[in-house]
Amino acid sequence: MPRDTAPSPAIRTVSWGRMEVEGLAPGKDFTLFPGGGREWDWARNGTRHSPGICIADVAELLEHGATAVVLSRGMRLRLQVPESTLAYLARHDVTVHVAETTEAVRHYNVLAETGPVGGLFHSTC
Repeated sequence: MPRDTAPSPAIRTVSWGRMEVEGLAPGKDFTLFPGGGREWDWARNGTRHSPGICIADVAELLEHGATAVVLSRGMRLRLQVPESTLAYLARHDVTVHVAETTEAVRHYNVLAETGPVGGLFHSTC
């Protein structure tokens, strides 16, 4: 698995339906990893609020070298995180943090200062 040594981008602001991330255009949902990120297109891997975040979504973070992952469940905690996704991360010895979006952003920014972190952020429900 390739390891990108570039830092993970900081999240500057988050509010309902909008996020601003260092080096990226503003957007609603983001996939972030060491060296960059992009808007999170749920249709790409078939992500829905339920069953939730897909293994393919988190696998991309690991491919970019993340050793810790932050998963946001949305502002109203509607986005689920299936046990299969958590088990996948555990099998890869990845530290995972699951939280409401504003808490997840705070946690991600702290981790981004000290090591290769990835995250999936949903800025609405």
